[in-house]
Amino acid sequence: MNKNSVDSLTELRNLIREFADERDWDQFHTPKNLAMSVSIEAAELLEQFQWAQTGQVSELGEKKLTSVRHEIADVLVYLIRLADKLDLDLAEVTREKIRLNRDKYPADSVRGDSRKYTEY
Repeated sequence: MNKNSVDSLTELRNLIREFADERDWDQFHTPKNLAMSVSIEAAELLEQFQWAQTGQVSELGEKKLTSVRHEIADVLVYLIRLADKLDLDLAEVTREKIRLNRDKYPADSVRGDSRKYTEY
């Protein structure tokens, strides 16, 4: 992740903090509630693709694509807020997870194979 991406995450975190503070919502933003909210918003994102054959942009149409954009933003907002409340550096934990996944899924061994690492 480049420096601009990290700066953008910090900027978003600060914007979300400010938004919550202005509404006195910090009291409700417990890690449990935020984790639940991530799941709920992810389900709302998934709902936009329900019954679609492939979910490609051409199949969604403008209205659905707008809904997808908004649901993706909702998921990201709650993830950023959850990481903030747990004092986690979202960029760093993402880098860590990619390093772990590189070990689990070596490119030469899994290229073109969608199976989970426990299945090969």
